[in-house]
Formats: sequence, C-alpha cells, structure tokens
Amino acid sequence: MSLRSRLSIATAAGLLAAAAAVTPAAAAHDDWDPTGGNGNHHGHHDPSGGNGDHHDSRLFKGVVTANTLALRSAPNRGSQIIRHAHKGDIVSIFCKTGGETVKGNPLWYLLTDGTWAWGAARYIDNIGPAPRWC
Repeated sequence: MSLRSRLSIATAAGLLAAAAAVTPAAAAHDDWDPTGGNGNHHGHHDPSGGNGDHHDSRLFKGVVTANTLALRSAPNRGSQIIRHAHKGDIVSIFCKTGGETVKGNPLWYLLTDGTWAWGAARYIDNIGPAPRWC
C-alpha cells in the first residue's frame, strides 16, 4: 500500500474520530471557516451583509452521475464497499483528496450521508463550489 493511500486512510480515520467527538449541538454552532480565516471566500459573498450563517459552510454538495456508485472505506477501488449511491442522488461532501485515478480523475470525495464513505469524484458533479482539501 502506498504512503498516499495510508495517509488518506489515516486522515479519514482522524476525521471519523473527530466527527464522533462532536455533539450535534456543537456541530450546529460550529464557526469553522473553510478559507482558513484569510477572508478569501472564493465567491461565497453574502449579499445580505450578514455573517454567512444562511448556509452550512462545512459541507459541500454534489450529484451522482453514475447509475450506481460504490462508496468505499478508502479512496481506491480495492477498498471495502460501505454502501451505494445512485444516479441523481444529492450527496454531502466533507472534503476531497487524491486517490486511485478513475477514468482520468484522481480525486475522491469524503461523503457524510449517514456513514462516512469515499466516492470517486469522476462520478460526482459539484453543486456550487468545489469541496475543500482534506
């Protein structure tokens, strides 16, 4: 197993542990800034002049383009299948990372719908901004 794969798995495990430690009430009031606090919101301008609480900036959205997409335990096709998503499903994306290249696309998305699982970005079109890096 490559160092990149081991790092991706370790990152996913850390994210899962962190997610388990956060209570729903704390997550609902999380002030996490996807820009790292530098003020560059990459098009996330709030025309109302508010503080941006009108959307959950921790998650990004995507739509599944494959008829059936295997969602996996790691960002590669050899890892365990956790569940499946189907064409047209809207998924919540936590972050993206490099992994096994699928039809020319090396990116994988960590999805948070019910269970944490990796989906090949080749088969998930972004809705809105592209996800942040893991």
